[in-house]
Amino acid sequence: MVDLVFKRARLAVTITFITNGLVVGAFVARIPDIKAALDISNSSLSLCLLASSLGVFAALPIAGKLAAIYGSSPVAFYGSLGLVVAWTLQSCVLFSLLLFGLAAFSAGFALAMQDVAMNSHAVTLEHKSGRRLMSVFHAMFSLGGFLGGVSGGVFSQLGISYRVQTISICSLIAIAAFLIRGFWLPGSSDIHEVNTEERSRRPGIIWLFGIFGLFSTIGEGSAGDWGGVLVRESYAAPPFLSALPYVAFSATMIIGRFSGDRLATKFGAARVLAGGGMIASIGMSAGLLINSTVGVIFGWFWLGIGLSVAIPLIFSAAGSLANKRLAGQIAPAQAVAMVSGISYFGFIVGPPFIGFVSDATSLRTAMFVPALLALTIVASSRFAKSA
Repeated sequence: MVDLVFKRARLAVTITFITNGLVVGAFVARIPDIKAALDISNSSLSLCLLASSLGVFAALPIAGKLAAIYGSSPVAFYGSLGLVVAWTLQSCVLFSLLLFGLAAFSAGFALAMQDVAMNSHAVTLEHKSGRRLMSVFHAMFSLGGFLGGVSGGVFSQLGISYRVQTISICSLIAIAAFLIRGFWLPGSSDIHEVNTEERSRRPGIIWLFGIFGLFSTIGEGSAGDWGGVLVRESYAAPPFLSALPYVAFSATMIIGRFSGDRLATKFGAARVLAGGGMIASIGMSAGLLINSTVGVIFGWFWLGIGLSVAIPLIFSAAGSLANKRLAGQIAPAQAVAMVSGISYFGFIVGPPFIGFVSDATSLRTAMFVPALLALTIVASSRFAKSA
């Protein structure tokens, strides 16, 4: 009976990770179309992306507190429904930059509510089962991103509006949310007391892992948001081909994350992190130097492989340190939540920063920034050895 409850809860988390990635992938695939519909510059598009990212950042402390008070499962359910409403709304206001920015903020807020809750539930499942699951769950997010990118590219190529695409996908997400509502562990399974004095006692090494995660998410966010725009505007790629950089990125993220736990067990997390950082940096730089649509797809392919292992293994290392060296100072779930919060800031500052740099230089030149930041993942491997 206990095993059945665990399997049902794992299925609920898996489906929610997929829907979270599906939304991101489908949105990213249509960014060039959104930019064209609003008739805006790269800098203005950056502000829209910034609005979405600020919504994410604003939701993080609220989502964490709500999950602590009521449990992660109800927050995940209502966060999913909120995402359906907010994302549908932003697809209906492409006639106004201001309204789209406000709707994008709401969509980012709802996305983060769902994200924090599903990651918190994943941590609870890991703790209760004694098994490493985070990398596979994040692979499910990448799978959702891949499916969203492909569907978005197909919708775009067929000339189907972003609004119709969004309503179609959101309908599926709403149905899924209600179908799995009873599969989650009860909210009481991970309720804990909210302590306002926790922040001052958080160890410095956890902050450091958060910074390494930050540099990784800058690469993830920038590659996702700007890959399609780069090949569309620099190399005159057609709509479907414009979606392929993100599709290649998501596909290799899936492969890497499904393999991450096994590789870390065989070779050690430190070596896998170091190898991933080198692959991401060298591969993306090489792709940009090729200076073509094929080059961008090539670069995003290797970036996905390199970055795929970063966030799950950094989260795992933080939780492991909390269990071992930092026992009594910070709980594993709190360590993972803290690293997640700092890492999310990369999605906020990365894409807008790339947009502003691209207006001052070129978008291709700006994309060398995340390629260089990927090298910091190599540095993180040194600290992962002690986890």
